[in-house]
Amino acid sequence: MIDDPLHALVQGGLSKLALEDPDLWDAMLAEQRRQAGTLSLVASSSVVDPSVLASQASVAVNVTAEGYPGRRYHAGCEAVDDIERLAVDRARRLFGARYANVQPHSATTANYAVLSALMRPGDTMLGMALDSGGHLTHGSPAAYAGRYFHAVGYGLTETGLLDYDEVAELAARHRPRVIVCGATAYSRTIDFRRFREIADQTGAYLLADISHTAGLVVTGHHPNPIDHAHITTCCTHKQLYGPRGGLILSGEDADGAAPIGSGTLGDFLQRTVFPFYQGAPALNVIAAKARALAIAAGDDFRATMGRVVALSRVLADELASKGHTVVSGGTDNHIVLLDLTPLGITGVMAERALQECGIVVNKNRVPGDTKPALVTSGLRLGVNSVALRGMGATQARACARLLDDVLRAVRADGPRHHLPEAVRDATRAAVADLCARFPVPGYPVPASVLSKAG
Repeated sequence: MIDDPLHALVQGGLSKLALEDPDLWDAMLAEQRRQAGTLSLVASSSVVDPSVLASQASVAVNVTAEGYPGRRYHAGCEAVDDIERLAVDRARRLFGARYANVQPHSATTANYAVLSALMRPGDTMLGMALDSGGHLTHGSPAAYAGRYFHAVGYGLTETGLLDYDEVAELAARHRPRVIVCGATAYSRTIDFRRFREIADQTGAYLLADISHTAGLVVTGHHPNPIDHAHITTCCTHKQLYGPRGGLILSGEDADGAAPIGSGTLGDFLQRTVFPFYQGAPALNVIAAKARALAIAAGDDFRATMGRVVALSRVLADELASKGHTVVSGGTDNHIVLLDLTPLGITGVMAERALQECGIVVNKNRVPGDTKPALVTSGLRLGVNSVALRGMGATQARACARLLDDVLRAVRADGPRHHLPEAVRDATRAAVADLCARFPVPGYPVPASVLSKAG
């Protein structure tokens, strides 16, 4: 144990929490046990390194620091200025960007800050439709972007691939102020160069949202949009294995003229986050971002991303070989999207049945889905968390078998579902064994999890 004030502070805080608030302590312990003993195939999540966890639970949370390093509206920011500078520098080097802003509280905040700064209410934006794999912030009528702007959605071809011809046609017809590329439930490679050509032809700004592929981008497993898109955004908690937060990045265009006002695009983006859209940053979260970005530059992270690509392809191929409908026929990233329509069950039924077995996934709409968002006809699977556990192709095939067993056994019972007890018990046992043999690195495995694995 290192003898310094930070360690004493953390240990004292944990002891005080356990002693004075046992209800909260027990709930947190229960969540740690749940994470250790369940198989997470949720595409939108990962697990942070313990050092990232410690960075977020740091004294930086006590500082109010509106503004940017060296130009704060509050005194006493010298040390946190260094924290933010570290995060900015690491983000720029990791992505090959000329500009980085690490203050957004999430990718949603980052997207809305950029869209609101570039457009006025009623202006036209073009983004991937939600049913085709886009995100709420890309123009869904259920969200802010779709209500305050004139949002036009593009979709997929009959084979489930992004329809670039439709993007070009819609852009030429509607002349959007902003084109958004990137997705939340699309499993194939995105051609950022083609998107930039379309944007340039129609006078639009190109915003690339790479929240779901950021880790693959920085390790060379997916194209980097930094010098194709005018602006790139991402979150830090999906594929960068960091805290919940966002980044705004820009490459060669950062030194170009600002779209509104004076200065460069980089200057414009600084004003866009603060003071235009957001107040004081969460410095403890920025500290955690800085640590996660440093880890993402290392060899271990590169190896994890290699496993992500390999595991997702094995999972998609195995499920397809067992007769399941994989949207687009496969995957190029960490996402595998299943259409459950041929099985006669809904996404919510499948999600709940799998959760009974210790497998966590999320329901998701599929192209042409007629069911509402809280029901859906599909499942979105992701391998970020199991890749971090060190699982390989053999375990990916095992996951596919478990998914297949449950999905073929579950039956609709009105709006609910029924799962045979024998299938549930056998799957639970197999999940417990996998989780015990492949624990999350750096996280102690509770004894209760080991005992369930036998």
